[in-house]
Amino acid sequence: MDVTTHRAGLKRLPLRAAAFVALACTAILGMSGWREWSARDSRLRSAEAEMANVARSLNQHAEDSLDLLDSGVVGVVSRLEMDGTDPVTIAKLNNVFEARKKAIDRVHSFAVVDSQGKWLTPSGGTSSTLSDDEFFRYHQLSPRREAFVGHPVKSLIDGVWVITLSRRFNRPDGSFGGVVLATMSADYLSHFYQQFEIGRKGTIWLAHADGMIMARTPDNAMHVGRSIADSALFRDPGLQRPDGSYHFKSPVNGVERVSFFKRSSRFPLVLVATVEKEELLAPWRAAAISRMGFVFALVLLIAIIGAVLVRQLQRGQRMAAALVEKEAHFRLLAEGSSDMVTRIGLDERVRYVSPSSIRVLGWRSSQLVGTPVLAGVNPEDLPEVQAIVDAIRRGEKEEARIVYRNAHRRKSEVWLESTMRVTRKVDGKIDGVVAITRDVTEHKNLENRLETLAIEDALTGLANRRRFDERLTEEWARAYRDRSSLGLLMIDLDRFKSYNDQYGHPAGDECLRILGGILAREAHRTTDLAARYGGEEFAVLLPNTDAAGCVRIGERILQAIRDAGIAHPSNLPSGHVTASIGATACRPALERTAGQGSLVHAADQALYKAKQGGRDRLVASGELRNLMAVASGR
Repeated sequence: MDVTTHRAGLKRLPLRAAAFVALACTAILGMSGWREWSARDSRLRSAEAEMANVARSLNQHAEDSLDLLDSGVVGVVSRLEMDGTDPVTIAKLNNVFEARKKAIDRVHSFAVVDSQGKWLTPSGGTSSTLSDDEFFRYHQLSPRREAFVGHPVKSLIDGVWVITLSRRFNRPDGSFGGVVLATMSADYLSHFYQQFEIGRKGTIWLAHADGMIMARTPDNAMHVGRSIADSALFRDPGLQRPDGSYHFKSPVNGVERVSFFKRSSRFPLVLVATVEKEELLAPWRAAAISRMGFVFALVLLIAIIGAVLVRQLQRGQRMAAALVEKEAHFRLLAEGSSDMVTRIGLDERVRYVSPSSIRVLGWRSSQLVGTPVLAGVNPEDLPEVQAIVDAIRRGEKEEARIVYRNAHRRKSEVWLESTMRVTRKVDGKIDGVVAITRDVTEHKNLENRLETLAIEDALTGLANRRRFDERLTEEWARAYRDRSSLGLLMIDLDRFKSYNDQYGHPAGDECLRILGGILAREAHRTTDLAARYGGEEFAVLLPNTDAAGCVRIGERILQAIRDAGIAHPSNLPSGHVTASIGATACRPALERTAGQGSLVHAADQALYKAKQGGRDRLVASGELRNLMAVASGR
């Protein structure tokens, strides 16, 4: 009976072997198909992540570019509201405009328009009015003072498409005085976008929030100014979020595309990066065909030799070992990502950290497991980070993103960006947090450099008008609290226009740089501030300095300019570059009705008196009051 049973088992062995082979072949084909489909999805997700980084970077670039335009516009608005729109002021502003356009390549033009829509500066290049233009109507009808970013328009100067940013300025009585306009060329943005490789048929475009294209690459000239407001990006409620990816068919040729969009939180802008799905998946498809061909050949081979169960089992074991090896290799690649992945328990201790921790924090993952996750956070940032972690642990937030400073093993400190998300058990209870962290120190350093550019005069290296106005407000308040004095020197080069006419603007720029170096050396205290006030006019703010101190410093500056010996034949009688200086000082605590503007006005009046008195001299506001008293017989 045992023999019979054994033989029956031997007869059933081919069927069992055939069933095993069929099952194994089906499993192999299914697994390979699933893996290829997963690889396809992974490729799409990777492309979306790459385009997300491009879109976020270019959106930041667009915001920074508009901030750069706005910094110049704010300074001009302040000057116009302080000095008015007389020809002298407009002429000085036009010189500032030209200097800024030469210094900053992304600036296309600056212009000032009066309350009737007429050009006050020659930047308009035409005698026509702008009373019907979008930005002018907006500022004319709205008392709001913030910057307005309009639709792309064709420049009246050279006919190119430009993006406009404008601000309103008021008359002294608060009524509408006109508009200061700054523009940036759409071609500049298009050429900048060409630096990013997102595929042979990829596109990058910047649009207004209402759907009008402002810049695009490629074929910028064909698309800028066109409206795509009826596209899904602007109509679909599910896409009206700050950023995200979406797939769509092109209305032009029906080709499927993969896109990522980023909406600006500060300006009415939408940045979109797209790539053709066919082009994106072409490398994967070629590799998948090759791999699947190998799989089919392997299955056929298994079917041919399937009669031999032992060899089939051996082949299956080898395949299993190969799969395990591939999985281990895949895990190694995943853990080698540049971002640090951290698993945090409810006790705020590290449960797992990826090997990239050695690059991000300088510590090996084994050294971090079990340590408090917030141990290295900068004490100034700790309360904010702690609050977010607590909110996630309590379930008040599912996901959060924060930028903070953290200690590094080999460096003093680094800036980190962490995206945290809760993890839950099967029953829905929170069991921890997963954080994906990257080093953004270089990005923060770039932001700091851009902030420095926004408050520094590019030609002289001194503070610009914007920074001067900020410091004047701060020092006035400080002097008022401390009951101390505050001094100010207003400096203007004599007959500088004739110097430019004779030697040219490059020589004029070099002369301004020399003066900037002199002022920087004289304003040597940490609280002193030397600034380029506009054109050839400079200002030196001297905290805790009385009138006598202002005069001493002003005389040293006058002598240093004379000692520089810069030839200026038109500036008689000296024949060299000279300057006129107006000096003033006051105690803000004793000026009950006057504000900080009175200090600038007094110094400016003294400067005017120095010009009238023959130039190459210093006049203090106290001397001016004495002269006025003698003239009136008092």
